[in-house]
Amino acid sequence: MTDDTQQFIDVLDHRVERRNERRDFFRTAFGAAAVAGAGLGAISLGARAEAQAAPSDFDVLNFALNLEYLEAQFYNVAVFGTGLPANMQTGTGTQGAVTGGRKVVFTDPIVAAYAKEIAQDEVTHVAFLRKVLGTSGAAQPALNIDGGPTGAFTALGRAAGIATNGAGAIDATNGTFDPYASDNNFLLGAFVFEDVGVTAYKGASPLISNKTYLEAAAGILAVEAYHAGLVRTVLYAKGVATPSLRTSADAISNARDSVDGTATDLDQGISPTTINGGLASNIVPLDAQGLAYSRSTGQVLNVVYLNNKAVSMGGFFPAGINLPNNTSLRTSAAN
Repeated sequence: MTDDTQQFIDVLDHRVERRNERRDFFRTAFGAAAVAGAGLGAISLGARAEAQAAPSDFDVLNFALNLEYLEAQFYNVAVFGTGLPANMQTGTGTQGAVTGGRKVVFTDPIVAAYAKEIAQDEVTHVAFLRKVLGTSGAAQPALNIDGGPTGAFTALGRAAGIATNGAGAIDATNGTFDPYASDNNFLLGAFVFEDVGVTAYKGASPLISNKTYLEAAAGILAVEAYHAGLVRTVLYAKGVATPSLRTSADAISNARDSVDGTATDLDQGISPTTINGGLASNIVPLDAQGLAYSRSTGQVLNVVYLNNKAVSMGGFFPAGINLPNNTSLRTSAAN
């Protein structure tokens, strides 16, 4: 075995060991009291042995559309100060309003440029899925993207321990996590969503039978992976001068992982580790086989509802996701 091969194996082993060491506290802390009334966001459609009717391709795409609505609204409000146009919110089911959100006053032009690009990408995803689904496309559900005391971001921040009175790990104020308050907060807000999107689309692939739709989903997955890598890289780099950015991202990762089941760990933070005497980054979260993680529909809803129980609404989706043709996919997993 060459030295390079041994080093690669050591890296994988160390990642798995580090990932497993940091879960127990958050699984306890992220209990029912911490998650009442709020949640997270992203996308997913994985294979899971749950008692659900087999979803159609349109069910899967509508599931993704609901979560693309969430991402598009968050980024567009943060970047441009306005959400999706009215004609991109209509569809089947009950259309809901967006609560919270405001334009970020960016001070770093690089972060502002990245944010604008991602916002435009997410609007394109919504437009594409709505076009594919046609009259079967779901309307935008009610969304909570608020960073105030009763907002979904704050509930996540409190559960993760990054929103504390006066002096949180980030520049939180009055025990809130406001992703619109600064460049750094915005990056952490984006980190909430992007990793979940990657695991969701990867988990969706076994559920899609039409090759054209599967290719399209793979294309969106690739874009979400680019977004996630970009956000993780910027947080990692800024964490040199502001270490709390790395530890806050780690805390968000742990919080997400605490609600989606104890059998598998599907998340990783960004803090570096020491490999063979030198620092190694953790920009790319992967399992021991070097593969990206997958989340099932139920596991993704655990994250977006911010609840480890089987519920049909909460968090970023206060009335649940909008799936009029398949209500079984609206419920999170019982973990």
